[in-house]
Amino acid sequence: MRKTTKILFAILIVLLMAGLGQAKTLKLAMDADPVSLDPHVQLSGGMLQYSHMVFDPLVRWTKETTIEGRLAERWERLDEFTVRFYLKEGVKFHSGNELTADDVIWTVNRLKSSVDFKGIFEPFAAPVKVDMYTVDLVTKVPYPLLLNTATYIFPMDSKFYSGTDDRGMDKAAIVKTDYSFANENLSGTGKYRVTERQQGVKVIFDKFAGYWDTSSPGNVDQIILTPIKNAATRVAALLSGGVDFIMPVPPQDMDRIENADNVQLVTMSGTRIITLQLNQNRVDAFKDPKVRQAIVYAVNNAGIAEKLMKGRATVGAQNSPKGYLGHNPALTPRYDLNKAKQLMEEAGYPKGFEVSMIAPNNRYVNDEKIAEAAASMLGKIGIKVNLKTMPKAQYWDQFDAQVGDIQMIGWHSDTEDTGNFFEFLLMCPNKETGYGQYNSGNYCNSEVDRLTIAVQSETDQAKRIAMMQQMEQIAYDDAAFVPLHWQDLSWAGKKNLQIEPIVNVMDFPYFGDLVIE
Repeated sequence: MRKTTKILFAILIVLLMAGLGQAKTLKLAMDADPVSLDPHVQLSGGMLQYSHMVFDPLVRWTKETTIEGRLAERWERLDEFTVRFYLKEGVKFHSGNELTADDVIWTVNRLKSSVDFKGIFEPFAAPVKVDMYTVDLVTKVPYPLLLNTATYIFPMDSKFYSGTDDRGMDKAAIVKTDYSFANENLSGTGKYRVTERQQGVKVIFDKFAGYWDTSSPGNVDQIILTPIKNAATRVAALLSGGVDFIMPVPPQDMDRIENADNVQLVTMSGTRIITLQLNQNRVDAFKDPKVRQAIVYAVNNAGIAEKLMKGRATVGAQNSPKGYLGHNPALTPRYDLNKAKQLMEEAGYPKGFEVSMIAPNNRYVNDEKIAEAAASMLGKIGIKVNLKTMPKAQYWDQFDAQVGDIQMIGWHSDTEDTGNFFEFLLMCPNKETGYGQYNSGNYCNSEVDRLTIAVQSETDQAKRIAMMQQMEQIAYDDAAFVPLHWQDLSWAGKKNLQIEPIVNVMDFPYFGDLVIE
C-alpha cells in the first residue's frame, strides 16, 4: 500500500511539472534586433517594441487606441498645464530598486536631453515631485497631447544609471554609435530581462521573477529573438516550425500563410507612412519645388502599393492616414510621367542629373524592392540614381549622417496625431529643440513651423483640424517629401498563440500579455 501511494505521488508530481509548472518559450523572428539596450538612443518602432518588453510606460495605448494605465495607476488633470500621475506602489526594477517619482523625473529629464526624443518633449517644463509615488507632468503651454506623450515615458532606474562605470564614464550618457553603460546594461520594470545578447544574432529575454503585473494573462517565460533579415527565410522558418512567431510578414507570402494548416496570419490597416526625403543641402536641384514636384509625379506609388505590396498597403499623398484629425481628403496621389517630364524641363533639367540614394533592406516591408522601383522610375525623367541598401543596424547611422541625396524613412505617429509627423519630419532641423530630427531632406518652411508649434497648444479641436489640414496642404504643394504608402501591419504565428489580443495599430505587440495555449 505504501509503495502504491509513493508511485501515485510520483506520477502526480510528474504531471504537475509537465503541465502548470512547465516553462513556456517563444521563438520569435523579426527583421532586425534592437540596436541598443538604451531606450533613449533611438526613436524608432523597433526600439519602442523593445521598450515594451523590458520596461513599462506610465500609460500605454490599447487596441482601441484609448489610454490605459501601466506604472501610473491613475492620473488627473489639475489645470491646462498639469497632469498629476499616481504611481503603483511596490514596483521593482530588475536591480531590486523600487520605482518612485524620482525615477520618473530623472527619465523625463533624460528624454529632454536625448537627441531623438527632445523634440517630443520640447513642450514640457520640469516635472514636479509631489511625494514618493506622485509626480506632476507640466507643460510650458496648454498641451492637449500630454497623455499621448506620456506613452513615451518608460521610467528608468535612476539609481542604477547614475554615477560612473568601471571605465570612469557617466552611466547616464546617451551615446548613439559607441560604448556607453546604458547601451550594454539594463534595469527596467518590464516583464523581461535581457540575459543574453549577440548583436545581429540572438537576444534572449527571460521573465523577471519580481515582475509587478501579476494580473497579466501572459504565460511566456522566455523569448528567444532571432533577427532574420530575409523575408522568405523568415516565412520558411515559421512554416517549418523553426520559430513560433514572425513580424513583419511579406505581402507576397500572406496568402500562403493564410492557407497553411499549422499557422495563422493577423493583419490590420497601418498608419506608418513610407516616404523618400530629398536633401536640399546636398543637391541644389532639390531646392526647386518644380524638381521636387517632378519627382513626386514620376514615382508611381499606386503601382508600388498594388504590385510590390500586393495590395497590402494604402497609397498615400500626405503624412496623415484617414482617421487622423489632420487628414486632408482633398490631397490625392499624382502619378503622371508626362507632367513630371514637363516640370523637369521647366526647371531647367531636361536631361536630368545624377544622385545617390540610401534605403534599409530590413526595416520596412519590401523596403529594398521599393527603393529599387523608385530609382527605376526616376530614371524615366533623366535622374540617374545610385542606390545603396543596407541592414537597419547600419542604416540609421548613415541616415543621421545624411550620406545620401535621397533617403528612405517610414514614420508612425505614436501620439496618434498629425503634429508628430511634422515635428520630426518637416520642421526646420534644429539641434537645440530637437525639431526636424529626422528631416534629412532639410525642407524648411516658416509657415509649417509656425502652424506646427501653434497646433501643440490649440485646444479647440475644429481649429486644430483646420490648421493640421493646412500643414498637409502646404507640404503637398511644396512637394516637401515623396509619399509612398501606409504599410499594412502583419504578424504570423503558430495556431496555439493568442496573437490577436496583443497586437495594435502602433505595431508594439505586448508580448508580456501573450498566451501560449
